[in-house]
Amino acid sequence: MTTPRLYLDEDVDPLLARVLADRGYDVLTTQDARRVSSSDADQLAFAAKQGRTIITHNAAHFATLARKYAQSGLEHHGVVLSDQLPFKELLARTLRLLDHHSAESLHNQLAWLQDFR
Repeated sequence: MTTPRLYLDEDVDPLLARVLADRGYDVLTTQDARRVSSSDADQLAFAAKQGRTIITHNAAHFATLARKYAQSGLEHHGVVLSDQLPFKELLARTLRLLDHHSAESLHNQLAWLQDFR
């Protein structure tokens, strides 16, 4: 069981990356990747190419992109959607997600952090 490698979209607090990295998780932000202001489609393509699960608050666009990937037979390493949450709750839900999912189980999946309350 492989731990998911994460890619945080630019709308996700970069503090999440720092805290998760301090706990041993492999996390990359759009800021670190120098991909700020790239389109959502480009962000998902980058995450897929890098073998990373993307976490975003942009649910409408990324849910549509995930469906398009599925319809086109394209692969990604997971799309995790979340409402805007206070940091402590965002961290707690993300850790629960990571406790329950492997990189393999998130492959081509769309997940909601609201399911990890």
